[in-house]
Amino acid sequence: MSDGDDQKRVCHNCVGEAYLSEAIAKNGVIALCDYCNDDEEPTITISELADEIEGAFDRHYERTSPDPDDFQSAMLRDKEIDYEWWREGEQVVWAIANAASIDEELAKDVLEILEERHAVAGSDYVGEEQEFDSDSYYEEKGADDYEFRTEWNWVERSIKQRTRFFNREADAFLSRLFGNLDNLKDRQGRSVIVEAGPEYEIKSFYRARAFHSGNDDEIIRALKRPDRELGSPPPAFARAGRMNAQGISVFYGASDLATALAEIRPPVGSRVLVGKFDLARPVRLLDVEALRSVYVGGSIFDPAYIGHLELAQFLGRLSERMTMPVMPDDEPKEYLITQMIADFVAQVGEPPIDGMLYRSVQCAGEHQNVVLFNHAARVADWEIPKGTEIDARTFDMDDDGGSINYWVSERTPKPEDKAAEPEWPFGFDIPDPLDDDEISQLNDHRVATLNLDAKSLQVHHVSGVTIAADSYDVYRHRYERADAPKFARPSDGGNGDLDLGF
Repeated sequence: MSDGDDQKRVCHNCVGEAYLSEAIAKNGVIALCDYCNDDEEPTITISELADEIEGAFDRHYERTSPDPDDFQSAMLRDKEIDYEWWREGEQVVWAIANAASIDEELAKDVLEILEERHAVAGSDYVGEEQEFDSDSYYEEKGADDYEFRTEWNWVERSIKQRTRFFNREADAFLSRLFGNLDNLKDRQGRSVIVEAGPEYEIKSFYRARAFHSGNDDEIIRALKRPDRELGSPPPAFARAGRMNAQGISVFYGASDLATALAEIRPPVGSRVLVGKFDLARPVRLLDVEALRSVYVGGSIFDPAYIGHLELAQFLGRLSERMTMPVMPDDEPKEYLITQMIADFVAQVGEPPIDGMLYRSVQCAGEHQNVVLFNHAARVADWEIPKGTEIDARTFDMDDDGGSINYWVSERTPKPEDKAAEPEWPFGFDIPDPLDDDEISQLNDHRVATLNLDAKSLQVHHVSGVTIAADSYDVYRHRYERADAPKFARPSDGGNGDLDLGF
């Protein structure tokens, strides 16, 4: 390039890429444009434009190989195959022109500057293609979430091995991951936050509880007050799960009855009580599955754009991690990280996020599970008149000895019974003592989110379990030790038998 040519100026109207054009309009200097001769618009030097393009290419493009790989070379040598090799990508001048939406003349001037910058002196490099050689080709490269994965592994080890509570590093990392959930959308433009409730598509969830004992006492207690016994457990009985720590009461449910049954993995011989819980108010749920396809729009000339792409890629990877099957023996350790995520997500968003939707581990396909966080996990108490006597049975006696029949009866007091009660002489009534459940309800100041549909209740007797599995044959081969070549790798002898010699 001739002296001074790198100081030629270009205006924002000659650059079609929106972000870059806007940056020139905002930061440029009013001067004559050497490409359209307009002297009333903001401009920058083509050297400055080359800086912008070089940075964008460094973040989002890679130079393709000028030579075929080994497989392609073998294809070229094969005389029986009509194969032509073409270099991947786009010739550099057109890659620059298309990336910045500039014309060929301007792209060639920018390329000349970049080629001079990257020219390497020295006999060792003579003939070797360098960055921005005029004959080079470039193609866009995918985002690499390596830094997120590295930091995630460090945080996970920290949570499991060092500091489980008050972990500042984990809190800072999760803020980067989930601090902008309300603005994330998938490739169809749908928010990763799903609205559910009486006025939305998702109106209810199913929940199941297994009873392993042959003793009817527990299931009869649940049949009498399923609103209390089938909903989210009291804190004292809340066991650790995928999305909650021990003692933190949340509501786990499923999108359908079959999934609710499968998720609790009931043993053969057990009985399972299942009910449908209708949402009493709108809730906001993070769709974990939608994180797999988060779409990030932006410009390659925005230095922050690559970070957004890397985050989107990592969130997709994290979605898989959050829903992967976990063996029972590994649950206490492997659930720590998902519990931490759930705790964090429950605190972000305005209005707050009430829970998460995630795919079922036990049922393949479109079946979903839900967890409603503690603040949104309360089931409304049924309105049962004071003094009502509730009776429940699991069978009926008949001439043949008995038959399974689940039924519940409620005997409410007559209005005159209440009127006939003597008044306390001091002018007020002494209330009846409260049971533990009533005391717990009085101390619970959360707004009720769920109503149990009494007509939906069913008891399932588990008579068998169906296992879906992929099967693989095991091949075995015996050989004499002397026949095995030293350090030989396992190989297939052509008939499916594996040689395991080494």
